[in-house]
Amino acid sequence: MERNIVHMDLDTFFVSVERLKNGVLNGKPVIIGGSSDRGVVASCSYEARKFGVHSAMPMKLARRLCPSAYYVKGDFDSYSKYSKMVTDVIRDQVPVVEKASIDEFYLDLTGMDRFFGCQKYTKELKTRIYNETGLPLSCALAVNKLISKIATQDAKPNGQMNIPFGTERPYIAPLSIKRMPGIGDKTAVLLERMGVDSIKLLSEIPMKMMQNLLGKPGLDLSRKAKGIDNSPVIPYSEQKSIGSETTFESDTIDPKFIRSQLIRLTEKVAFEMRKNQKLCGCITVKLRYSNFDTFSRQTVIPYTNSDEVLIDRAKDLFDRLLEKRMLVRLIGVKLSHLIQGFQQIDLFTDTEENVNLYQALDKIKTRFGEKTIIRAISL
Repeated sequence: MERNIVHMDLDTFFVSVERLKNGVLNGKPVIIGGSSDRGVVASCSYEARKFGVHSAMPMKLARRLCPSAYYVKGDFDSYSKYSKMVTDVIRDQVPVVEKASIDEFYLDLTGMDRFFGCQKYTKELKTRIYNETGLPLSCALAVNKLISKIATQDAKPNGQMNIPFGTERPYIAPLSIKRMPGIGDKTAVLLERMGVDSIKLLSEIPMKMMQNLLGKPGLDLSRKAKGIDNSPVIPYSEQKSIGSETTFESDTIDPKFIRSQLIRLTEKVAFEMRKNQKLCGCITVKLRYSNFDTFSRQTVIPYTNSDEVLIDRAKDLFDRLLEKRMLVRLIGVKLSHLIQGFQQIDLFTDTEENVNLYQALDKIKTRFGEKTIIRAISL
């Protein structure tokens, strides 16, 4: 049976620039990712992309390429909120959905063309997402995930494309090899040195030569260059972990400051876990030093979502990780082994005052935002 696969990609995170709408920008480039040169670009407007700026680019390079841009600090909490809204709309309308990232989805509409026109159905879903969330998106319908993903880029901004069955290979043939998912900068340089700059030329290289050149990934690229991709749409599954990390404005050796940031991050992920009515059975702390060496430690714990328990375990892991003579660049914490449930009150250690206090704090954070009230030590 001919497959009908849709790739949907939320355009620039308008959540971040919502307060700048209504003509305030006047076409000025916008780069999302904060004011620090040490971070990376989370997203950017199409005006900024004309200067060569793109997602995951170092912020320092983005500033060099587009010094006149308006910089907006990212808001991951808002991204998560809107991503969930979009996910709920899609899952309500489509039987098989793969959430590839916070802003990227694959939809399997195979068989639905017998009852609906898949292209029309996709257009109606796109309109519904915009009406319910206010977020525009680009999408493409094709016979597999590869072609639909490539075509989505051509549909931007806020557009829709359809690549009919049988036209996949002619469609991708003239495109640059850099448009092919799976070809990074190093592989692109290697192929271009061989004179291979288009997907058409890539498809003409014998598979044996591709295998000798790149190993097993070379065989996969050879098939993809011919428009072949049999990978399935993997249904959406529950979140397996909750984590957060921060890169410091400047490398630091101050253990008191680093520990305060660890406490802040642990509080943040613990609150998110309670908000989702989950418990964790494992906590991991990660440190990245100034030379980019990265180390982590984790420990299995009784299932909990208690700030006190998680902060104590996080500090213990941190003390075992920290090399006091080395500057630290980044710290992160992750909670995993998640299950659905609520914290059981310990009759011997949890006083009524403490239970009421933390319930009140969570209510305040839920209503006014998690940054409304925090521990003094994390300031």
